[in-house]
Amino acid sequence: MGKVKKKDGKAKKRARLSKTLIDIPIIILGGFLFACGVQTFAAPNGIASGGVSGIAVIISHLTGISEGLLYLLINIPIMIIGFIFLGKLLMFKTIISIITITVATDYVFEFLPKYEGDTIIAAIYGGILLGAGLGLCYYCEGTSGGTDIINKLINRKFPQMSLGVITFLVDMVVVVAAILAFGNLEAGLYSLIAIFVSSKVMDMLIYGSYEGKMLLIFSQRYGEISEKIMETGRGVTFLQGTGAYNGTDTKVICCAVHKNEYVKVKRFVKEIDPDAFMIINSAKEVLGQGFKQII
Repeated sequence: MGKVKKKDGKAKKRARLSKTLIDIPIIILGGFLFACGVQTFAAPNGIASGGVSGIAVIISHLTGISEGLLYLLINIPIMIIGFIFLGKLLMFKTIISIITITVATDYVFEFLPKYEGDTIIAAIYGGILLGAGLGLCYYCEGTSGGTDIINKLINRKFPQMSLGVITFLVDMVVVVAAILAFGNLEAGLYSLIAIFVSSKVMDMLIYGSYEGKMLLIFSQRYGEISEKIMETGRGVTFLQGTGAYNGTDTKVICCAVHKNEYVKVKRFVKEIDPDAFMIINSAKEVLGQGFKQII
């Protein structure tokens, strides 16, 4: 029995190591995308993109110190908090992300062409790159440092709130600071566009490919409907139900499907029982057999 546990422990360690080695290049890619969003689109157009990167843009505008160096300096005390509350592995990945962003910002994108055209375009494309960079970091169970660490802590306390929404709310403080620093309302409005786009892209990357639908189907022909659902490869659970009006006992079908599958399920439910009653809920993630593996 002891040998089996040791083997299981070694197998889990190898799996974690393998996943970490796969995560590192993805995190580095995310760092480069993030730095590109800041240095190529946000900073040249006076857009404070939220979080520590937005704070760095504001301070750089006021002092002339490079955004990359400021990003690193501001992150040092926040990383200490992260080590205490979020664990060593996550912070190891975060350090890789912060170093990548710092180097890419000051020594790569600093010397590449910058977009200084339409500010709305800069806000949209900057937001896309920032959201993609953040999303890749979060997907690999890391952060890009700064307020992302605070966002992660809030998400642990309130898991019903998506990371994109939390990030958006926290970054509103940076929007106000941008208005004061740049001396005009437009700076804050463009920053708000970038932050909004970033949060949507981030949620799409983190949750989008695993988003599903939870279906509750009420029908006297539950047997036929459940068989049809199982033919598609999806599992079904029966919940015991009793009608409050007539006291009739029945079985309620509960199942989860990918978001692109539930239209098909609705169609054959209607074909089998036009009088069926359905409740359809959106699920941010569906984990387990037939869906994303629980990690």
